[in-house]
Amino acid sequence: MRTVLSTDAIRSSDKFGPWCDLLRATYCPVEGSRHGDMPFEARLEVFEVCTMPASRLTQSPAQYEICGPAARRSGFDDDFLSLGFRTRGVAHTLQNGRSSIQKPGDIVIRELRSITLSIGEDIDEYNVIVPRRRIENFLGNARIYTSLTLEAAEASTTLTNSFFAELIRIRDRLCPDTAARMGSIGIDLIVASMAERLAREVPKPLHGTLVVQRAKAYIESHLGDPTLDPDQLAAAMGVSLRRLQELFKEQGRHISGWIWERRLDTAAGHLADRRSGHVQIADLAYGCGFSSQPHFSRRFKDRFGVTPRDYRERAKSRGGNQRAAAVNGLLPYGGPASETGQGQVARP
Repeated sequence: MRTVLSTDAIRSSDKFGPWCDLLRATYCPVEGSRHGDMPFEARLEVFEVCTMPASRLTQSPAQYEICGPAARRSGFDDDFLSLGFRTRGVAHTLQNGRSSIQKPGDIVIRELRSITLSIGEDIDEYNVIVPRRRIENFLGNARIYTSLTLEAAEASTTLTNSFFAELIRIRDRLCPDTAARMGSIGIDLIVASMAERLAREVPKPLHGTLVVQRAKAYIESHLGDPTLDPDQLAAAMGVSLRRLQELFKEQGRHISGWIWERRLDTAAGHLADRRSGHVQIADLAYGCGFSSQPHFSRRFKDRFGVTPRDYRERAKSRGGNQRAAAVNGLLPYGGPASETGQGQVARP
């Protein structure tokens, strides 16, 4: 880990004001206030875990308020979310009208924008930045569940915590390909834990969203089945086709369109991944559920503007693993997280 901000070098009896100045100058507009008059100490360290930018924040009690997007200086925008893993201390989060408390072992998802964070005691928290679409593809709009706490007492939260803790511990020993796969598994665990949390509440406004979440998860696991269609999906979900169509339409989607979109995005990821360079395009097309290579090529060109073969060649010239990670929602295309500068870390 590399320390990017710290109160160690601040030569002042009151370090909190200068610490807030550092945050404003480096990351985002923030207003802060102290809890009590005890000596204030803070440290922000950055690192990368499985192609995902991450940070560790340790600090004394305080309260922060961020108004508006925090992306201008942080290097991230609304296309990203922050996963917070609390290892010590208690904090209170207010975002999108939802108030929640995080204790040691809890996990929370936050947007990188307006938020109030109240830290009542010394804390230690890890934050991992993930692509928003990797979460929303399964759970719907993030504003439904930002600031919703995954409690440490839940078995799924315990499993997720253990997985990420081990990833952080051994991150430097993983080869790039393995790291990318493990990062994807970690995000899947977060999705599963949050889906369980949402399902437990079952508020009426979320019922339709949960059905669509389940349907999208089913699609992901059956993309290679060429017979997958809206009728089969509705039967698997236990609802009528008409009802499922209505639920997708509420989210601005059509069932068939979503199935083909996911097949094409998955195929594009394989074409751009150098690990799949030996796979014939026809085999890749069949593996993504297309009935023939011409059918695949026609739809692919309509979507991406180039043939599958040209897409693969262009990806090779740009660096296959980076592009594959971007298509699969692990990185913003343009370079690995390690090249984006120290600004691309989770904010406090």
